[in-house]
Amino acid sequence: MPEYRRLFVPGACYFFTVVTYKRSPWLSEDLSRRLLRQAILHVRTKHPFRIEAWVLLPDHLHCLWRLPKGDSDFSTRWNLIKGWVTTHLPHNLQVCNPSNSHRKRREQAVWQRRFWEHRIRDDDDFRHHCDYIHYNPVKHGLCSAPKFWPFSSFHRFVKEGKYDLNWGSQIMPEGIDGISGKMGE
Repeated sequence: MPEYRRLFVPGACYFFTVVTYKRSPWLSEDLSRRLLRQAILHVRTKHPFRIEAWVLLPDHLHCLWRLPKGDSDFSTRWNLIKGWVTTHLPHNLQVCNPSNSHRKRREQAVWQRRFWEHRIRDDDDFRHHCDYIHYNPVKHGLCSAPKFWPFSSFHRFVKEGKYDLNWGSQIMPEGIDGISGKMGE
């Protein structure tokens, strides 16, 4: 079994990619979005974190989280969020059949087991990852410009003056071509 090494830095900001099992496109359904929101609110009551940026696509999500000072445990947070959604997701929406490995571990076929993370190094790295997150629906052909994708923090960034409404409408932003969410992205 591979050994996964993660960099745990208390109070740091992290970029994450989380993917559904076999890329099943259930994440942008109304019920799925509602359950994911409830899971995050539930987990944040005991394990706080701030969501800096977010995009939800049918089969994966990208986000930036800032952890509290003295806390570096993002793995527990993702485990609890994914577990909460899995527990509350109706079985008829779990569209993939579990593999033998899933059945052996008594797991549902909802999420890929792992997630990908990257610790944000500096302000430029933060900006490039925000750009990557908000441009991702365009990259995947889900819309022609970030302003047309409803499931992201792009609209909050526009309200806060961080982006112009037409940002990303004409060309791919600079600095995001080297960013990858891994996980088959």
